[in-house]
Order: sequence, then C-alpha cells, then structure tokens
Amino acid sequence: MESQPESQPVLPPDAPREPILTLPTALTAYIALIAVVHLRVLLPPELENWTVEVFGFIPQRYDSTLLAIPYAGGAGAKVWTFVTYSLLHANFSHIGFNVLWLLPFGSALARRFGAIRFFLFMAVTAAAGALAHLLTHEHAIAPMIGASASVSGTMAAAIRFAFVQGSFFSFSRGDADAAAKVPALSLASALRNGRVLGFLGVWFGVNVIFGVGSIAIGADGASVAWQAHIGGFLAGLMLFSLFDPVPRAAPHAADASSPDESSRV
Repeated sequence: MESQPESQPVLPPDAPREPILTLPTALTAYIALIAVVHLRVLLPPELENWTVEVFGFIPQRYDSTLLAIPYAGGAGAKVWTFVTYSLLHANFSHIGFNVLWLLPFGSALARRFGAIRFFLFMAVTAAAGALAHLLTHEHAIAPMIGASASVSGTMAAAIRFAFVQGSFFSFSRGDADAAAKVPALSLASALRNGRVLGFLGVWFGVNVIFGVGSIAIGADGASVAWQAHIGGFLAGLMLFSLFDPVPRAAPHAADASSPDESSRV
C-alpha cells in the first residue's frame, strides 16, 4: 500500500507583531524636547550660563531679604522656572539616566493619559519637585536642573495601576495599550497592596541613601536633588486621580498579588 505524504499545516500569513518597545507619541515628543533644549551646550559659555540662570530653578531667587541677588529673568523667572528647570540637563549621562526610567513608566502613563494630560502631569510634578527643593534649600545659589522630579512622579502614578491584574507588573497582561488602561487602585487600596508597599519602600530607601550619603552622580560630581524627587513622587502618587481618564476599579477588583493571579505563568 502506497503511503501518502503527510499534509503540511497551512501557515497563516505573517501577522503584524508589536515591537518590543514602542514609545507613545507624547513621550517621544517629550524626550525630543529635552534633547533639543540640551543643544544649549553648543552656545558660548556666557550664553549657556545665562540660559541656566534664566530657566534653572534657583532657590535664592525667591529670597526677599535685602541681601537678595537680582537674577536674569526677573519676576517672570520666579514663575516659569518651577517647570523649565526640568527640561535642562547637565550632560548626556544625566539625560540618559532620566530617559532610562521614563521608557517603562513614562510610556505607561502617556498611553493612559494621552498627550495633553501627560504634559500637564509632567509640569505639575516638576513644580512639586521645585517646591520641595525650595523648602529644603531656602537660600541655595546653585541652580537645580533635570527632569528627575517628573520622572519620579511618573513612577508613583504608574504604580497606582501597574500591579493591577492585566497591567504591566502583573503575571498576565495584554498588549501595551490595554495594559496601560486597566482600572486603577484607589490611593487607600494602593497603600494596602503588598507589591506597591514594597516598591515604595525600595524607592524611598534608595533616595534616602542618596541624600544622607551625599552621593554624587555624573562626571562633574553634581549631587542628587533627592528632596525634589520625593516632592515629585508624592505629587504623582496623590494627584494621579485628577489626571486619570480611566474609570476607577471596583473595590473587589483583583490585582497581581492575588493568589489566583500569582499562580499563572
């Protein structure tokens, strides 16, 4: 009896695959803006220093005593520098460090919020970081620059939904857009979640180590403005609901730390 060759399975046409890392347009624009602003380093030294003075956050600018130093930018700089400082960076390693953390957390938030809410959120958390820095460095002359306060805010906001079942840090998740738009935990529920509390403990521990140990980063030895990090983080954690367009989860909604979910592979 003549044997028949086994039929080969018909393979479906190649389906489009989602890239390993895709950046939302809003985040791409934000990173591009930071890169363009950093072109200031190509300016002559006196103009570069003027740019940092006008747009960097200098606590002593708000000193009302007779010894107050007049800074470039005048009264307007007392307002806009609460945000513009976050677009300035010391060097490319400074930019790279912030972008590294923005890729996962900023992407999740930009997908969830959309462009307008995302940019407003970055501005608000930057201002919160500047306020925290001002309260703890009242007469400091050195300008503070960098997006770290806003980056910290994105991390805090993301943990409000990233551990929920189906989102980024759960054991079962869908595509990036779906994972970014799961219903978030309330602030009270988040602060009772073991994974969220673990994240908070590690994050605050690292920042305290940087602050108490006076650890410097970068080739120029610039110190870390850890108080600004905490200010941005707390603002992101507590103000998240004001920006979130996704309806809130039901109180009984499962999260990634539940027994059923953690058993999946």
